[in-house]
Amino acid sequence: MPPINTSYLICSTPRSGSTLLCEALRNTRLAGRPEEYFQHRMQTGVPRRPTEYFEGVRSTEIFDILGTYTRVDDEEIPFDPRGFADYEAFLDWVREAGTTPNGVFGGKVMWGYFNGFVDRLRGVVRNAVIETPDVLDRVFPDLHYVWVTREDKVGQAISLWKAIQTWTWRRDDGDNLPGHELRYSFDAIDHLAKQLVRDEVEWHQYFDRVGVRPHTVVYEQFVERYEQTALDILAYLGVDCPPGHSFGERRMRRQADELSRDWSQRYWAEAQRRREAAAGDQLSDLALG
Repeated sequence: MPPINTSYLICSTPRSGSTLLCEALRNTRLAGRPEEYFQHRMQTGVPRRPTEYFEGVRSTEIFDILGTYTRVDDEEIPFDPRGFADYEAFLDWVREAGTTPNGVFGGKVMWGYFNGFVDRLRGVVRNAVIETPDVLDRVFPDLHYVWVTREDKVGQAISLWKAIQTWTWRRDDGDNLPGHELRYSFDAIDHLAKQLVRDEVEWHQYFDRVGVRPHTVVYEQFVERYEQTALDILAYLGVDCPPGHSFGERRMRRQADELSRDWSQRYWAEAQRRREAAAGDQLSDLALG
């Protein structure tokens, strides 16, 4: 394993473009091999299951749509720590897998499991009270943060709702679409959009609390500046890129389609109707009072 001299974590929310960014950075062959290595929830030992995106939500429609066909089978779980003697052994493997020969390590984390991930690291460093940035710095030398955000939160929520229904998180060139029929749900999209906003708030509060100014990537700009965005991150990390350095092949493509655009229009129209109805109810209450 090459010694790690520079580390970074891509901090994001689901469907923000972070997987595409991981591909771009891997394609530099100089920025580690970032993947979502640490997505396993402490409570279950596996990634978040479809219905767990809606914990506490009262909507029979959502759970009728999800049914039992969307699930995480053991054979579908990537980077499963349960296959190692302990989490320390898993972490050693991740650090090797995610590091390029120039000593750069890259990984990706979501807020939904970030705190549980840090708690596991506390067990590795054998210090239950160590502060979050300190435990991360012990495990990942010269740690940098890359923040990925998407301006269109409704579009992001729609993308997430589609992925939850099919358990399809990326599409490479040549991949066929899943055969399952996707179903619209205002309640699901609305809940996911609000959750994405809350997670972003939590990330910003964390950055403020630990005094970090992450390198920011905005999805809508990134898709137009694929290679340049990766080069900007190399510069942020202090990694030299030789003149004329070539990228690996880009395989991933955008998953937004006509259905996504239709659902976005439908969502905004329904949201407006609900706001008008709520305002009308308030006026009626005032009149009765």
